This record gives sequence, structure tokens and C-alpha cells, in this order.
Amino acid sequence: MQEQFAPYRDKFGPDFAEWSQRERPIDSRPTEVPSWLDHRSRPPAQDVWIRANGVLPDDPLLHVCIVAYASDLTILDTAMLPHGVNFVDGEFQVASLDHAMWFHRPFRADEWLLYHQRSQSASHARGIAEGSIFTGDGRLAVTVMQEGLMRPT
Repeated sequence: MQEQFAPYRDKFGPDFAEWSQRERPIDSRPTEVPSWLDHRSRPPAQDVWIRANGVLPDDPLLHVCIVAYASDLTILDTAMLPHGVNFVDGEFQVASLDHAMWFHRPFRADEWLLYHQRSQSASHARGIAEGSIFTGDGRLAVTVMQEGLMRPT
């Protein structure tokens, strides 16, 4: 997180600098500049590499819980991409309406996982997005679906 946001430190002031230096439980690395830094309209898809910050015990349930938490961090952003808006500016309210996950095979949350996200629809203050989480060797480990409320404040 600190490396990713270093170029933007001066753009957002001292509060952002402090926030961007905090330790995070999930290491998240988007393959493109996040929408809250680049407001241009884009296709409704994004890829984000995720992993737990640190080595975890071998408890499979712990790995499932961590990925469940991480799956919610960026998926609704995907539905907002075509509209060139984001919730960080305070102009939009975003809230999850439902969130479902299917776990297909074992994985480790402390190893890099590719989270491919796409949205089929965003209109009338609602958006839906789906995600596929792949292991480092390309196997589909988890499927995610989320519907959210997205409206101007």
C-alpha cells in the first residue's frame, strides 16, 4: 500500500499520507490505477492481486474467512467504472445488498491470488458484479457475486 500510493501523497494532504502508511491486513495490488485516483470511464472489469499480510497457520477455515473479507474490498468499484465515479469523493453512497461466495477448491490466503472482477449491470442505483479468484497456478478457487446500492448522496 505504501509503495502504491507514494506518488499521490502530496495530492491528498497529510491525512492521506498517514492513512496510506498504515499496516493493512490484506495486501491488495490492482493491475491499473484505482478508480478513486483516476475518474475516467472504463470498461466494467478489473484485476486485483490479493493476499493476507503475513504467514497464516494451516487452518483452511481461516483462509476462507480472510478471502471472504478481501472479496468485499473492491468488487462494487467494478460496477462504477463505466460511470467515471467513485465513493471516495463523498458524492456517492455505496452499500452491499447481498454477497455470495462459492469455494471450489483449497487455497492459501497468504499466497498471491488473482481476483478478476466484472460487472454486467449498473443502473437505477444498483449494480451487480461477479468475481473469480484464482490461485497462483491459475486454478479457479472461489466465485463471488455481489449486488450493491450505488447512488448520489
